[in-house]
Amino acid sequence: MRTVGVEEELLLVDPDSGEPRALAAAVLARAAQDGGEDDVFEKELHSQMLEFATRPQSDMHALGAEIQRCRKEAARHAGDVGAVAAALATSPLPVTPKLTTNSRYEWMAREFGLLPREQLVCGCHVHVSVDSDEEAVAVLDRIRPWLPVLTALSANSPFWQGNDSGYASYRSRVWARWPMAGPTGLFGSAEAYHRLVGDMVATGALRDEGMVYFDARISRTYPTVELRVTDVCLDASTTVLVATLARGLVETAAREAAAGVGPMPHDVSLMRLAAWRAARSGVRGELLDPVTMRPRPAAEVVGALLDHVDEALVEAGDAERARETAESVLREGNGAVVQRRLLEERGSLGAVVTECARRTQG
Repeated sequence: MRTVGVEEELLLVDPDSGEPRALAAAVLARAAQDGGEDDVFEKELHSQMLEFATRPQSDMHALGAEIQRCRKEAARHAGDVGAVAAALATSPLPVTPKLTTNSRYEWMAREFGLLPREQLVCGCHVHVSVDSDEEAVAVLDRIRPWLPVLTALSANSPFWQGNDSGYASYRSRVWARWPMAGPTGLFGSAEAYHRLVGDMVATGALRDEGMVYFDARISRTYPTVELRVTDVCLDASTTVLVATLARGLVETAAREAAAGVGPMPHDVSLMRLAAWRAARSGVRGELLDPVTMRPRPAAEVVGALLDHVDEALVEAGDAERARETAESVLREGNGAVVQRRLLEERGSLGAVVTECARRTQG
């Protein structure tokens, strides 16, 4: 059974107004004082953000429990310094991001100008174990067309600087501004993958391999494939769904490669359009079918993904729960739908943020 780990980025906000607060250093210091398992927390590009990483898990129920525990611990430590933690992929309210003091982040600010200074976004990264770099590249080549469906399910960033962006996942559009981010072409081999990464670093535009922001990449830290296309999800059950589908995709792709089934040869230009469509529509409207690259209702495309990975889900014991959660997201809406509904009901973006902070804890 392949193991799965999740990294989530949370937004630190004022408990009353909902405005982001630059308190990550204080929250991390509080977590360090507390000891225990709280070394899961890390700083991020902006000091209004807090990241945590779960341990690798083979059981999705255990993964869900750990995500909930980490979210509650983040909320507790944030509360100790006068903030709350919210699983929001962008701040609904206007914000002036504050860069974390760090030589790496300062280098990025010098090299990329305004881009990192204004990019306060919170994502979710899923790590799935692989046996080798060759298997990892075989997986990367075969999961490409399916990744936008994960973006659509996770979409949780409809607002930007106090306005409705018109997107379900505006975070993904902001993230796409990085010149090294986005979908990739077919690699074919681990040698070709590493050669491209080396060439990218050699341009001088990247500080190191850690700045290769592909939609999915070989982790330089763990023996995993890292999927990087999803917003941080408002509901932890959606995070578990994304992680479950990610493992299903990796397992299915590895089996296809072993059986000699080649990857779909879609051009990167089509991949970018599929990613844009997913960010725009979320689970409302249409997505691009991963096989045909033609529009289909989102529910049908999500169903196609579930069918594509069904064998892997059944063998892992995840099929029933994955389908139930996916049906719930399609019926009730993802985080973007919930945020817009809350704005209609409560009348202010501040109220949206504070309610989302409450829901973050489950």
